[in-house]
Amino acid sequence: MLVDSHCHLDFPNFEEERDAIVARANEVGVETMVTISTRVKQFDTIRKITESYDCVWCSIGTHPQNAHEELDLSADDLVAMAEAHPKVVAIGEVGLDYFYDSSPRDAQATGFRRHIDAARRTGLPLVIHSRDADDDMIAILSEEMEKGAFPAILHCFSSGRDLALRGVELGLYVSLSGILTFKKSEEIRSIAKEIPADRLLVETDSPYLAPVPKRGKRNEPSFVVNTAKVLAETRGVSYEEIAATTTENFYRLFSKVDRKKAAT
Repeated sequence: MLVDSHCHLDFPNFEEERDAIVARANEVGVETMVTISTRVKQFDTIRKITESYDCVWCSIGTHPQNAHEELDLSADDLVAMAEAHPKVVAIGEVGLDYFYDSSPRDAQATGFRRHIDAARRTGLPLVIHSRDADDDMIAILSEEMEKGAFPAILHCFSSGRDLALRGVELGLYVSLSGILTFKKSEEIRSIAKEIPADRLLVETDSPYLAPVPKRGKRNEPSFVVNTAKVLAETRGVSYEEIAATTTENFYRLFSKVDRKKAAT
């Protein structure tokens, strides 16, 4: 079995055939999917999706590109929403994105720290988006961990080695997406070899970043199999071992997920 720890089933790309997409994932052994929030104010859409499928769970949070739109939301608000719904199993995605810079950096940092507070208080894993912001990300994570530990994951990892290793040192997990399979991703594959096996996860970040040989197509949760196969090759182990390892890691980190319910 396998888990897609990060997808966006609420996006318009999936609306007309969501049932078929979830079914295709189940058919290839993807037993669980987490559909990730990018705007808290659109949570009702995600909530309805999770209530339609036993195998789909969700997060609650604001993407860094949207941080300035939801600064009225407090950590208390995030905690209350996370605790109010049994299918909310994570906080985020949140973090820093200096590539697009579509939200002021101070707004991103403020939102990030509020989400960290919510993750610390709920014990739910923080789903972290980091792009072209390695130094500031390391600084904030290091500073916040000193205030009190919180579970977290560096999702769709495409940053540098220093962030990966510092993240692991701080107790974070690292999730690899279809980027791992791209021809020019030698550095990411090299980093993937260094991550301890018990800190690895896989994801699609669908509908984006379809892995080879699906690159150029709309990504979907079933394609996480392709990423897992390349991760196995990269680390010199079998696909079965990677599937088992990343699945066990997922359920350890996303401890609110009811595995028996997800697998039915």
